[in-house]
Amino acid sequence: MATGSRNGILSRHPSRIYFTFILLLLIFTPRADSSWWYIGALGARVICDNIPGLVNKQRQLCQRHPDLMQSIGEGAKEWIRECQHQFRHHRWNCSTLDRDHTVFGRVMLHSSREAAFVYAISSAGVVYAITRACSQGELKICSCDAHKRGRARDDKGDFDWGGCSDNINYGIKFAKAFVDARERMVKDARAMMNLHNNRCGRMAVKRFMKLECKCHGVSGSCALRTCWLAMSDFRRTGDYLRKKYNTAIEVTMNQDGTGFMVADKDFKGTTKNELVYVENSPDYCLMDRAAGSLGTAGRVCNKSSRGTDGCEVMCCGRGYDTMRVKRVTKCECKFKWCCAVECKDCEDMVDVHTCKPHKRPDWLDLT
Repeated sequence: MATGSRNGILSRHPSRIYFTFILLLLIFTPRADSSWWYIGALGARVICDNIPGLVNKQRQLCQRHPDLMQSIGEGAKEWIRECQHQFRHHRWNCSTLDRDHTVFGRVMLHSSREAAFVYAISSAGVVYAITRACSQGELKICSCDAHKRGRARDDKGDFDWGGCSDNINYGIKFAKAFVDARERMVKDARAMMNLHNNRCGRMAVKRFMKLECKCHGVSGSCALRTCWLAMSDFRRTGDYLRKKYNTAIEVTMNQDGTGFMVADKDFKGTTKNELVYVENSPDYCLMDRAAGSLGTAGRVCNKSSRGTDGCEVMCCGRGYDTMRVKRVTKCECKFKWCCAVECKDCEDMVDVHTCKPHKRPDWLDLT
């Protein structure tokens, strides 16, 4: 997804060249249900009135805060990369579609576990991106968290609040206003599911806030500590939500349309911090345009694994092809004074296994 510098954000009166470019992009992109995720594809060339899929409230926020839209665009690329990392060894691998407003295609039209994860991690990504931009001084509307003052205590003793705490509360507040705006316009099972998973994503980022401290005193002793709260690496949020995907709970709408009921009547827990879904997922084994499945034909698999990346699971029992390829790696590395590491290029042959395509029934070849 292309992006420009933050200073390149256009106002509501962009140059004729950029306007023409975006207009052509919108005209020739296949029509489908759209979402704010497409901001990541437009990057700095944000034209709020022409971003497909924005509801009025989202468009108003875009117009008032174009610098925040740039941060959201950068964050979109980050959470999509995280999604693809988490599912790199699965049949559904969080594939994105170029020149498609929906980014993920028809797979998001189904109220499945995969949709639950995408909504949660995208909401988390907005919180992370906005909070980080606030702390780095990139936005006019927010800065560090100024509310943490005075003394506090942890398991290491007393400390003074100082430094620059990440303003997670502002990130959550803006993400809720922007991301949830579309879902709050309707009251059906899918909208309620999305709102629930959006909240889980936002809270996941806050869950991993960590205390960072600086020591003061003679020779670096910790006679006095100054501490602040900082977000953890986004990978921790991705790992957490990936586990929540594994344990996601199937739900149905209650009779009065005000909430969820767990489909499993024997379920005794709470859905508050769990991802929820309404429809079962397809198996993603075969190409199915209606379901948004790209199939697994040609996907690389691990012959020796019995997990989701193993050839038996990944290839859905169709078998796999093996090809010998040359691999070049760095080897015999030595430290050279001062200060470099010199390595040789070593070549070896390895087997790469890829899933076989689906075999057509014999009777189709007779017609």
